[in-house]
Amino acid sequence: MRCNRSWCWALACLPALLCLLPGLALAQAPAPTPTPQRQQQLLRMLQQDCGSCHGMRLTGGLGPPIHAQAMRELPRDSIAAVIYHGRPGTPMPPWKSMLSAAEAEWLAGVLRGEEVKP
Repeated sequence: MRCNRSWCWALACLPALLCLLPGLALAQAPAPTPTPQRQQQLLRMLQQDCGSCHGMRLTGGLGPPIHAQAMRELPRDSIAAVIYHGRPGTPMPPWKSMLSAAEAEWLAGVLRGEEVKP
């Protein structure tokens, strides 16, 4: 049987693609939940640091409102990215020196009302 080029290439790459599947599954695994102690620290950061720009009740101030009703309109990943990387050209700073990407993801869930506060 004669093998055309595209089929030969696909068959040659198949083992490599199968090896990548477990890695892809891990890349989409949910972020680990912070420990209860770290959750308390993150909530305190949310109230004090975020509240200084977004208002102590998170209803807006220098920054837009970030209460649950407003945050549910935005994708959780986008909220986490803004927390982690900030918004260049705006007063929103990146918080990646203070928290991990997983913690930013958890805070995004808290802001959307999806995570239970300890």
